[in-house]
Amino acid sequence: MTTKNSLTQKSMPLYPAKTKIQVTIIFFIVLGIYTFSMIKTQEDMVGGFGGALGNMYTVIEKFFPPNFAILSAIWDSMMQTIQMAIIATTIAAILTVPLAVLSAQNITTFKPLYYVTRTFLNLLRTIPDLVLAVIFVGLFGVGVFPGILALTVFSLGILAKLISETIESVDMNPLEAMRASGGNVFQVIWYSLVPQVAPQFTSLVLYVFEINIRASVVLGMVGAGGIGLVLNQQLKFYNYPNAMTIIIVIFATVLIIEFISNKLREALL
Repeated sequence: MTTKNSLTQKSMPLYPAKTKIQVTIIFFIVLGIYTFSMIKTQEDMVGGFGGALGNMYTVIEKFFPPNFAILSAIWDSMMQTIQMAIIATTIAAILTVPLAVLSAQNITTFKPLYYVTRTFLNLLRTIPDLVLAVIFVGLFGVGVFPGILALTVFSLGILAKLISETIESVDMNPLEAMRASGGNVFQVIWYSLVPQVAPQFTSLVLYVFEINIRASVVLGMVGAGGIGLVLNQQLKFYNYPNAMTIIIVIFATVLIIEFISNKLREALL
């Protein structure tokens, strides 16, 4: 009897024939779309992919060897980039606390306030950081300050969304017990909500700090200060060996900060 059942199970297909046909058709449709896109893209390229590969080799050759003699001259700009990320992340983390609480459905029982806060955060996330940088550079001029403002707004949208989702997933029993014992809103949040959210909050702040380090380099390309501004200047003047040195410094800095941040997050969680 057992042998018969095992033979029956082995003979049953994993997926029905209809599902296999549907998946196969979808696969070939997607493959056709990619093939068509590649062909049309290559038509618009001068010399096609072959010419692009040759040009890439020519350009990369100009970047080597890097000019490490400029290391001492770019450290200040690299530190500016790190300072921009630290200040923007700190301000965003402070502003995130009330916004995340107001946009958490299980905490904010007054629905109009919840929807207004949620809509405001959604609007913040729809604006790319590069667009924010261009706007603030136009308002305040070239420098670090518009970069900090752009990173702050950009970070606020991300952090508030992630923290509000974390708040919505907490255990509500401690909060309800605190309310039942006569605790006010601030006591409920401080003694019941904060202990549950604090480790994830710190971890997410570190994660956003990593993103800001990378983003601040890109923002510098549009005049928002830091190492990105110096890199853009070197590329404009065709100083490719200097630009390669800056790229190596950025790469090493990001790797070190990411390693430290990952270790801190592992310790917290």
